[in-house]
Formats: sequence, C-alpha cells, structure tokens
Amino acid sequence: MPRKNDTGTHRTRITDRRRRLRREVPSTLGLLADAGDFAAMRDYRSFGFDHHDEYADYLRHVDGLLRSLAGQGIHTTVALFDPEEYAEYCEENGLDPDTAGARTLFTAELAGAGAGLPYTGQPIDELVPLLVDEAVRQATWEYATMLLAGVGTCADCGEDIGHASFERAAAALRRLMAGAGPGRHHLVCSVPTETEQLVAVLHAETGTDPEEPPRIEDRDGLDFVTVLAAGLALGGPGGLVLRSTTEGHPDRVHGWRLDRGRLTVLSAAAVFNAYCTDADTGEPVAPEPGVEYRPGYEVDGPGPHH
Repeated sequence: MPRKNDTGTHRTRITDRRRRLRREVPSTLGLLADAGDFAAMRDYRSFGFDHHDEYADYLRHVDGLLRSLAGQGIHTTVALFDPEEYAEYCEENGLDPDTAGARTLFTAELAGAGAGLPYTGQPIDELVPLLVDEAVRQATWEYATMLLAGVGTCADCGEDIGHASFERAAAALRRLMAGAGPGRHHLVCSVPTETEQLVAVLHAETGTDPEEPPRIEDRDGLDFVTVLAAGLALGGPGGLVLRSTTEGHPDRVHGWRLDRGRLTVLSAAAVFNAYCTDADTGEPVAPEPGVEYRPGYEVDGPGPHH
C-alpha cells in the first residue's frame, strides 16, 4: 500500500505531465471586433458578460486571458467572431446559440478558415485592427477565387479562363518586379466588381542581383495575383500602381489600367493625375516632394484569345 507522501508525489507528477501536454495543445480565441458585436452577444444569457459591462471591460479581460495563455507557453490563434455568422452557423447545424459549446464549435471552425492571427504579445488595441484587415484580406481572396472559378472556359479552344488568367497574372507580377529595380516596392491592385471593390496590396523587396527572387511578405503574392487574375478574367476596368523606394534616389511611381482583359501602360501624365487626385472628391491633391511619376512598362503577355 503506497504511503501518503508517495500518493501526493504521484499526483504531482500526473498534474505536471498534463500541464506539459497542455502547452502542446493550441488554442483559438474568437474576438468580437467592436461594441456592436459585443452588444449582440450580451443578449445570450450564457455569455460571460451582461448589459452592465462595457466593450472596454471585455477587451481588458481578453487581453489578460491572452497574456495568461502566452505565459503558460500555449500557442493561441485569434480570429474575429461575427455574431451574425455565428447565428447562421447555429441555425444551419441545429445548435442552440445560447450555449458555450456552440460558441466553442464555431470558434473551432474559425481556426480552420485561415483568417486568424497568432498572438505574439500584441497590445489588444493593435490586435483588433490587424484582425479586421486579415478578415478583409481573406474575404477578398475567397471572392476573387470564386470569380475565377465561375468565369468558365474559352468558347474557341475550351481553355479554363480562370486558370489561364491566374498564370498571366503571376507572369505579370514577375515582370513588375523585374522592371522595378532594386529597392522596396509597394503595389496596389484595384478591381471593381458588381458587388464590391477588390483591393490587394503587396509589399516586396528586390536586391541588386537580378537572379535573386524578390522577397514578398506572407501571403501577399497569392492574394495580389488572385485579384489581378480576376480583373484580367472579367475584362472590366481596374488599376494597378507600383511605388518603389531606393535609398539615395527619389521614389518612383508607375501605373497601369485594366482594359478588356489587358494591363495597359499609363503615361507619366496619367500616373500623375491618378496619384494626385482625391479618389472620394475628385479634387486635385498636391504632389509629394521627392516623388517621380513615371509611365508604366510592359508587363502583360499576349492578349487573351477568348
């Protein structure tokens, strides 16, 4: 029969092992983006906050929880928790939305959707806008992908238009980087569609060695190529702007427009007008000092034959 102190030691070992295993189990936290979403969730009795609590209280507790998990060595992914999507999820799956279990299942689904961010100690007031940006980027990519999948095939040769447009967009990005020269580059592609404006932003850096591939941050390359491909496939209007920064030289701005499935070079005057006009009011904006407005250069391959 084990002695009392032996039993206590055994239990301590079990607890210690479970704590070690817990560090290897990742967590996902669903974060409410604003006071409106927080108010919607307070209508559920099982939610941990009532109508006397403020959104700032909620954020303070979330921040404390994230710090606590990080202090235990637990990797945590944070994703936006949308109350409307949650209600739809519960209805589709026959779940009672006023339960912690349903919220847990929905949060697990968020983790698989790929729109979350790893918690690395960011202040909570910085984490929320980062999550909103990530959610917008994920939604943009998904919508652009859906558009590409629905374009269909070429009536003449049967080629998949979406696939061909993606390959053209990828080749155009390579030519954009090759023509940009050494430095840091900021690219924006904008494609209006029937329901929303698709915008993709890409940050890249190229060195002096032309054989060295450009350094592109995270998923920027995939998102940018997908949006540009959607613009090429749809054949409607759109635009692309490249701003390059090289130490010891003025910044350079180049521009292109999407026109009937082609990336068309803009003149220096057109780039100047586009860059120095307020997009909302149409009023002129003073040009930035130390910035050169240059024409675009050829980046698109042969025109589509469909």
